[in-house]
Amino acid sequence: MAAWLESPDPLVVDLRKVTAADLAPLLEEETAAWRTALDWDFEPSADLVRRFVGMQALNGFALLDGTRTIGYSYYIREEKKGLIGDLYVQAPDRTPERENALMEATVEALWRSPGVHRVEAQLPMLESPLARKPPFASWFRSYPRRFLEAPAAQAFALAEREPEGIAISPWTEAKQDDSARLVAAAYRGHVDSEINDQYRSPSGARRFLSNIVQYPGCGTFFAPASYAASDAKGALCGISLTSLVAWDTGHITQICVAPSQRGKSVGYELLRRSMLALVAHGCRRVGLTVTSTNKGAIRLYQQMGFADRRDFAAYVWDSW
Repeated sequence: MAAWLESPDPLVVDLRKVTAADLAPLLEEETAAWRTALDWDFEPSADLVRRFVGMQALNGFALLDGTRTIGYSYYIREEKKGLIGDLYVQAPDRTPERENALMEATVEALWRSPGVHRVEAQLPMLESPLARKPPFASWFRSYPRRFLEAPAAQAFALAEREPEGIAISPWTEAKQDDSARLVAAAYRGHVDSEINDQYRSPSGARRFLSNIVQYPGCGTFFAPASYAASDAKGALCGISLTSLVAWDTGHITQICVAPSQRGKSVGYELLRRSMLALVAHGCRRVGLTVTSTNKGAIRLYQQMGFADRRDFAAYVWDSW
């Protein structure tokens, strides 16, 4: 059924057939590519890949050209969903067909996993993500996304806008349950809940927030620049969570506002304070991602000094 099995050169093989040493040049190139493209230090993620490949404990595939490992992908299963954690083919050998060979092998492996009906992927380093013909097209949807970046010092040029009746305080892990309920309410009916189904319920949003805080996929969680907004009754109505993706680069991993508080500068002030805290820490740049159809959010970010750095796509395969 799958074209990747029929092509002997290059050859797609189980990731357990290669060693961490085989992947080393590839991961070194990928780390440099993330730094150049997004000011992002990919080394912590590369380190995890090396470690789990060394233990033969990472599900995925490698792309071989003779004895050379020229690409790899890995995936994670989460209940009824699969996630493509990464997919990268080195630049001299990169073609959409070779990237698709890894993608097809990965998606097919997930389909064969008992109970998996949905696969999600966001792969910023993928070549021409919006123009390619993907594997399993009948189950596939893509969503254009944008990586925006601003000079951290831009925060000093932004006027304070204290929302009336709203108190802003540092975000703490004690607010995770309230934050999960807020995320589910803020993204109800939103395009981002089509991209990430964890946004659709408080329990899913709780897992999403735990991943942000505990794992390095979105950088190292940075509590000093993370804030929460509460209304006059003390109910959580907005959050801005941040991470450090390099020693000099901050990232807004999540910002959302309760529907009842939109249009009152809550999001603006949360983001402004996060930027100020990041520049105080020594960050020179602040990045965030946004879905291209979220025009209101994009206008706000542009007004606050954010500009396009890279276009990419969110991919979803759903058999339901």
